Amino acid sequence: MDRLEAMTVFVAAVDGGSLSAAGRQLRMPLATVSRKLSDLEAHLRARLLHRSTRKLTLTDAGRDYYASCKRILEDVGDAERDARAEADLRDCYR
Repeated sequence: MDRLEAMTVFVAAVDGGSLSAAGRQLRMPLATVSRKLSDLEAHLRARLLHRSTRKLTLTDAGRDYYASCKRILEDVGDAERDARAEADLRDCYR
C-alpha cells in the first residue's frame, strides 16, 4: 500500500465530505477510493470514518490522523517544491 497515496485519498474524502467527491477530485473510481480507505483502516487497525449514504464523519482516531496527514502532505509538497526550485536554479547556471 502506498501510504502517501492513501493519506491523500483520506484527506480528499474528508475535505470533500464524501468518497464520491474525493474520487472526482483525484480522478479515481469510487470503488478505488473506497478500497484505499478500507486498506488504510486495516493497516492502522482503526476506523477513521463513519460512512453513511449521506455523509462522512470522522472518528476520534480519524480526527487526529487527519490533522497529521494534512501536516505530512504539506511537508512533502514543500520538500518537493524546494527540490524543484533548487534543480531549476542549477539548470539556469549550466
